[in-house]
Amino acid sequence: MTSRRGAAISLRGVGRTWSQADGRGAGVEAVDLEVRAGEFVCLLGPSGCGKSTLLNLIAGLDFPTVGAVEVGAARVEGPGPDRTVMFQDSALFPWLTLRQNVAFPLELAGVPRAEVRSRVDEALRMVHLFRFADAPVHTLSGGMRQRGALARALVSDPGTLLMDEPFAALDAQTRDVMYGELERVWQATKKTVVFVTHNVREAVRLGDRVVVMATRPGRVRKLIEVDLPRPRADADRNANLLAAVVMNELRDEISRVQREEADDAWTMGASPGAPGRRLGVGGGL
Repeated sequence: MTSRRGAAISLRGVGRTWSQADGRGAGVEAVDLEVRAGEFVCLLGPSGCGKSTLLNLIAGLDFPTVGAVEVGAARVEGPGPDRTVMFQDSALFPWLTLRQNVAFPLELAGVPRAEVRSRVDEALRMVHLFRFADAPVHTLSGGMRQRGALARALVSDPGTLLMDEPFAALDAQTRDVMYGELERVWQATKKTVVFVTHNVREAVRLGDRVVVMATRPGRVRKLIEVDLPRPRADADRNANLLAAVVMNELRDEISRVQREEADDAWTMGASPGAPGRRLGVGGGL
């Protein structure tokens, strides 16, 4: 299987709004972002900041109200074989074996059977699951299922992997294994990766750059370069220092969202009954 290398991604003046009962609500607004070919970029921000919206726009699963999204030299006008989306849930079919799950997109595309077999074998070897190829999905651990989902994402040889919190449901030890697996595959294939996360340490661990997003409407707040050697570890002092810098950028946004969703007296880190929280008798609630 000839590997398709990653393409550059360009978002210029991108906005996405939806009609609401009280007017038009903005998901993202005036987003300008350039992702280099083969780059690993993490989109980081609080809930509702438009991370998944941007991912869907790049995937061609949704379309901007204004602005343009391009992958390579082509404007995105719908889904395509050059882009694959991987979600938090592995979404493997439980009634099929792992091999059958990974083969599914190739069979759907009408790829000849002999080629399907060789490409599936190669994808499973890439994620170290070849000896489990004929195992029923329900017998696999959560981490193995996500590695299977990664194999299925890779088997069609997309240039771009779009990943929407793919490791959020995994335990810490399994996540650490998956970080290493994903980083190894990315370095070997030179794909472009856009990775959505709420986790600051995950973003610093994986990304070449972290896109810190603001919310309501969603927009780019800051781009932070992660100029650290790979592989990275959670215990790495420089990674922890950079994670603190990223968290400071994010703190105001998280606090603002919480105030809007709770009350104007909410402060980040406050507990019920703490000064400034104004809960309980005489609290004005």
